[in-house]
Amino acid sequence: MNLRKKIRQLPLRLSAGGYVLSSGVSKWNADEVTAKELQGFAAGTYPFVAKLDPQVFVKALSATEIAVGAAVFLPFVPSLVAGAALTTFSGALLGLYLRTPGMHEEGSLRPTQQGIPLAKDIWLAGIGASLLIDGLVK
Repeated sequence: MNLRKKIRQLPLRLSAGGYVLSSGVSKWNADEVTAKELQGFAAGTYPFVAKLDPQVFVKALSATEIAVGAAVFLPFVPSLVAGAALTTFSGALLGLYLRTPGMHEEGSLRPTQQGIPLAKDIWLAGIGASLLIDGLVK
């Protein structure tokens, strides 16, 4: 990748990567109550999650966020790899938004007050898609 492309991606990678990385690190030592809450919320959309021990789930979630955040944050990771990771991760977050009752207004994509924290993850999808396109276009 040329230097110009790396420099252009830097603000995107630092902001999104830092955000996801920080989120993952903050979950690493989650207590039992937090682990159960996160697992319960995710299980509403992704039922297989309910079969996991809450602490195992939260460690896996944390590790995933740390890995995705680091891949996006570190400029030497190819943009195709970073973009694919971020797009996939943000897709899962948007799945929570779209499939969880009460997150958006009936018959609309417009978020409710409760849905705003998840709806804002659309910017992660946009950044991921931009990195993915940059990685595909030579």
